[in-house]
This record gives sequence, C-alpha cells and structure tokens, in this order.
Amino acid sequence: MNLADWLVRTARLMPNAPALLHGARTVATYSEWADRAARIGRGLREAYGVAPGDRVALFMANSIDYLEVLYAIWFVGAVAVPINHKLHGREAAYIVSDSGARLVLVSGDERDAAAAFQNAATVLSVESGRYRELCRYEPLSAPHAQASDSLAWLFYTSGTTGSPKGVMLSVQNLQAMSFAYFVDVDEVRPEDAALYAAPMSHGAGLYNFMHVARGARHCVPESGGFDAAEILALAETVGSLSMFAAPTMVRRLIQQARAVGHSGDGIRTIVYGGGPMYVADIEAAVEQFGPRFVQIYGQGETPMTITALSRALVADRAHPRWRDRLGSVGVAQSCVDVRIAGPTGETLPPGETGEILVRGPSVMDGYWNRPDATAETLRDGWLWTGDMGAMDEDGFVTLKDRSKDVIISGGTNIYPREVEEVLLRHDAVHGASVIGRPSAEWGEDVVAFVVITADKSPSVDELDAFCREQIARFKRPKHYVFVSALPKNNYGKVLKTELRRQLDADACL
Repeated sequence: MNLADWLVRTARLMPNAPALLHGARTVATYSEWADRAARIGRGLREAYGVAPGDRVALFMANSIDYLEVLYAIWFVGAVAVPINHKLHGREAAYIVSDSGARLVLVSGDERDAAAAFQNAATVLSVESGRYRELCRYEPLSAPHAQASDSLAWLFYTSGTTGSPKGVMLSVQNLQAMSFAYFVDVDEVRPEDAALYAAPMSHGAGLYNFMHVARGARHCVPESGGFDAAEILALAETVGSLSMFAAPTMVRRLIQQARAVGHSGDGIRTIVYGGGPMYVADIEAAVEQFGPRFVQIYGQGETPMTITALSRALVADRAHPRWRDRLGSVGVAQSCVDVRIAGPTGETLPPGETGEILVRGPSVMDGYWNRPDATAETLRDGWLWTGDMGAMDEDGFVTLKDRSKDVIISGGTNIYPREVEEVLLRHDAVHGASVIGRPSAEWGEDVVAFVVITADKSPSVDELDAFCREQIARFKRPKHYVFVSALPKNNYGKVLKTELRRQLDADACL
C-alpha cells in the first residue's frame, strides 16, 4: 500500500470532516486535503519530473503546506526527506546532496535556499506562485501503487562521528509505528486534534498518520511552533488536543498553566519524549493537568517505538515502586522485542546495565548508502541503539548514560563531534571537547572545554559568533570552560568522564 491511501480512504468515508486547521480556523476538509495532495502530486511529477522512488526534501517550518506536500510526495510514490528547519544552510545542504534529492521544498525565499544548497537540487518555495500553480493540475486518480517495503521516509540523524546518516523507513515501518500507537500510547477519535507545536520534521510529524487514519483534525498553531499561552488558548477553542512534546515544552506549559490557573481542560494527551524528564517535573505536570501524559522512548532508527509508559502508569501513585517506574521509560511496545545486552550480545539479568537492543517491524531497513554503519547497528536482526539502560523484573526500562554521548537539548539531539569540529576550525582553538550538562530548562546544555592556541586569547563572544556562522544556533555551546589540556587516556582518547567530574566540581558554572 501507499501511505497516501489512508488519506484517500478517510476522504471518501468522511469527506466533509474538518481536517486542516490554522490555529482555530478550519482551512480544509478531508476531501479538500486529498484533492490538493493529488493535484500537487501530479504537478510534482509533470512540472518537476518527480518519479516513484525519487527523494524530495522538505526544509520547511511547521505549516499546513507541510502536510499537503507530504501526502503529495507519497501520492506520486516518492520519498520524503524531512530536514529540521532550524539547521544551518550548510547542514541542510549536506542532507540534500547525500540523499540525492531531486527537489527541495522550502519556506521563504527560494534564492537564499538555492544559494545555500549550491544548486544541488531544484528549489521550490511553498510561498511562491510556482507552488500555487501546482494546485491547478488535474488530480492524480489514485496514489502510486507500492510494495510495503518501499522507502517512504528518509530521516537524517547523526552518529558519534557527527556525519549525518539517512535512516531508511519503509511503508511497513511507519504502519507498525502507527498500529503500536493505538495499542500502547493512545486511541484517536474523529473529534480529536493533533497539535503540531514541535518540529514536523521529527516525531511530531510522524504522528499525523494515526490522526489521518481516524479522520481527526490537524492543527498547526498560528505561531508555527511552541508557545505555551497559545496552546492553552487553542485547548479552549479547538478542544481535545493531542501533541508530542519534549520535556522542556511540558515544563513551560505547566509553568504557564500555573500562572493563569489552567487545569488542562481541552488537552486530551501529551506524549512526552526526546530527552530526559525529571521525576519532579512529571509529578508536577500530573498534579496540574491530571492523567493526560504518556511517555514514549524511541529513536530515528525505530521511530517512537521502543518503550511506552501509559497514562495510567504515569499517574499511578498506588504501586510501591511508582516513583521508580515514573523515572523509567516504560515497557516494550507491542510491535517490538526489547532486551538489555552485554558487549558480546548476551542478554543481561534484571537490574544490570547494558546496551538497549530492539527488533521488530518498526526497525529501519538500514542507513542510506552506508552499508558499514548499517552492519554495525543492525546485527542478527537486532538494532543496537547505542543507549545504555537497565530492565527490572517487570520489564520497565530505565535509561542510563548514552554510549554515543548524544546531548539532548530541548528535545533535539546534538552530537558533540559536530560542535567540536566547528570549534577546531577556529585558529585560536588548539583542542576542544563537548559534553552535556543537566539543565532544568532544556534538559541539557552544551558545554565546551577549550584549549587555546599559544599566543591567542579569543573571547567567548568571538567563539559564539564563529559557531553561529557554521552550525544551527541551538547546537552552539551555552558555556565555555578554558583549560590548559584535555584529560586523555593512554590511547589519546579524551576522558569525558573526567570533564563531567570537573564540571560538577566547578562552582563557577
């Protein structure tokens, strides 16, 4: 099947049901959405030569257009390549080039994007007249027929080397994720509304499938992102909102709710994940809003589908180990097997820490054009996540240190090597090592330990400006620690454990 078949089916069964909302205003029914996607799909094929299997990149902010374009891409049998809109142009250009995207759809000025992508692909702005012309094409009669193992979503994530890798997700991967949502996370009803306050290029965008399948509404805030006051207002006007939120977003929403005396009315479900949630924060959230929270743990390689902590378990205070469970990421979702393994792949007993392994139909087919990385990550049918954790006797998984040293800030992964490589390009930086520091606001902050080249004395502002020119703003260090040397072992590897100890002991930060 084609993922667009779900949209077509719902449009036939519920043609007049409200589908796309900009803020509280309905801008399209399901029949209108399906019609526009079919027209744009034909336009992509005839005007831009997009064929089945071609990659089409989306470097776009959250918008109604994003949802229309996604389904237009699938209508023609092509592959969506979502790119975080906050990335630096150079970072986005790498993804466009590596994926071999034929076309890049962007928000804003086409000329700026074309320059950033160095003309590696055709660029089309969804705000342009050329894009609006696509809606005048005759609609495709049906989505392109596809096998279930056809590539549908090519999501770029970075590994320990800092080099982005394309995670290949097939139609059946996304089907399995969607079915597991209904079993393990939440039911969806036609009167519900998916709220896209987190980037649609990531997990929030993937949750569209469940709501399309059930004929629910899709609401993009007028701000295009997360604004706590706006969300509480939409809860009152739109009602029955469900949203994916990083822990920092949950924290801000609760702070705003406390300030205005909001009890969560109009919010059906908040699925939180993408970073560490402090137990005290989720306790406060449940106290303010009641049992509206579900935690999920996943990664790009098995999207949203490793473990889940149901709303009943999040709200439970009767179990003797409720606090331990609240500090976990829950139990294995229904579509996967999860186990904790030692270095050679042996299953460890309950309570012991090892690497989290996953297998099941939601696990990726591999990395795009990266057979070595695929072979390292997928072994004997198991996905080696790179995350360290322990599983108790009841199956609850608690995350420990991440073996890949990923920093998660505001729900977004930041890979130290990327930041280190940028810093080392500065002629005043002799050495650099980046780690994360716990942050009540963001989950983690980026901290850079820097060794200065002799006879140089760069300021923090200078290094910050240099980073802003090279990488996305959210990746740049929030703090700098200038040191004479980086601690290393006998093999020359930087001992980040020592840096963490130094950071903990440093009262100046």
